[in-house]
Amino acid sequence: MKKLMLSAMAAAVLFSLFGCHNRSGMDERLVPLKPMQQSYHGVLPCADCEGIDVSLFLEKDGTWVSNIRYIGGKTPGSYGNYGTWARTAEKLVLTDNKGMKTYLLARNEALEILDNSGKHIDSPFNHTLKATDMPLPTTPIAMKGMYRYMADTATFQDCATGRTFLMADNAQLERGFGGAAKPVLVVLKAHYIHMENPDTGAAFKALKADSDGRFSPGKGCDD
Repeated sequence: MKKLMLSAMAAAVLFSLFGCHNRSGMDERLVPLKPMQQSYHGVLPCADCEGIDVSLFLEKDGTWVSNIRYIGGKTPGSYGNYGTWARTAEKLVLTDNKGMKTYLLARNEALEILDNSGKHIDSPFNHTLKATDMPLPTTPIAMKGMYRYMADTATFQDCATGRTFLMADNAQLERGFGGAAKPVLVVLKAHYIHMENPDTGAAFKALKADSDGRFSPGKGCDD
């Protein structure tokens, strides 16, 4: 990831949100979060660009997706991340696909980014993501999971979260699977999309591949 020469406080804000976070700290006795689906957005400070555009999407199934975009500067770009979320007595806990944790506090229609011990950050920089209505980002995210194609339906069980998602049609992945009798480990780049249930019309989260995928027959998530 691009090195940013932020102040200590600004660095704590950015790194805590996207995985550069100490796993120790606050009490992590988690309880289920009430069903909700919300998106949040904010612009964080950047030392060598115009700002860091942050989008966070919390899904009702307990998963989240984030996207950060560097505005201006010498090397602008977008980066995606994902994981699971839950809450303690009053704080949200986000765990990314590498097991790193982020702590946030809900304040009215916004989320305040906390430090690595789950406490308020006293600084003049913006640490808040405000509720918004935005679509899921299309930035490709590196993922590893068990792929299966059967009865004209493709599924992907993510190794990091254990969640299983339907996948949008992809002929290259179907050929790579090769009609195997069991799910096959695959590494690919993909992004989340919302699809509609043809019977009920309800929207659900699915995956759309952005790469052909690298299959490893006979291997599992722990390999």
